[in-house]
Amino acid sequence: MHVVSGATLDRWTALSDEDVVARVLDGQTALYEVLMRRYNERIYRAARSIVRDEDEAEDVMQQAYVNAYLHLRQFDQRARFSTWLTKIAIHEALARARKRGRYDAIDFTEEENQAVERHPSRNPEHHAFAGELRVLLESSIDELPDGLREVFMLREVEGLNTAETAESLGVSEDVVKTRLSRSRAALRNLLGERAGILAPDAFRFPQPRCDRVVAAVFARIS
Repeated sequence: MHVVSGATLDRWTALSDEDVVARVLDGQTALYEVLMRRYNERIYRAARSIVRDEDEAEDVMQQAYVNAYLHLRQFDQRARFSTWLTKIAIHEALARARKRGRYDAIDFTEEENQAVERHPSRNPEHHAFAGELRVLLESSIDELPDGLREVFMLREVEGLNTAETAESLGVSEDVVKTRLSRSRAALRNLLGERAGILAPDAFRFPQPRCDRVVAAVFARIS
């Protein structure tokens, strides 16, 4: 088994997730790299939102990819591959956080779950800030309570819809909506009206780290 690279990798990027999975199961295991590179940033963000540590998030990523590879035949396409993979990563991250006694998700009553505020409209100003403000946003997200933090990360930073987020976290859509509303309110308290401005740019996963995760996973599944 070898890592696909450069033009060889580009040849396969147009394939759907399902096509790549089918080819991997058919023996083209090197193509698993396509899936890892396609979702590295999402999986990193999901893991980090729970463990709140960059190095541990990478460990979670590697284990999640290995677990997904070992159980790839169990992917039945009832959900998107990306959602299936995200659930595996979240399960691994939660298991680690709970084992260390570092995770205590807040809970809401059914009445509270119905009190959901609408998403505020976006405008061009949301893309005008950088640098120090992004650092402030990332640190503020880290301060959100367990339960709110990963919902905000998946919905606002990674861009999953409510149904995908609910499926990934194993909660109801009402819970996702309520926790997203509360996370926004908490961030508004920290950042004022500019909360969420740079959410799509937070917790980037640069190429060198992407390469390291891919190489480590292939070393383990080889």
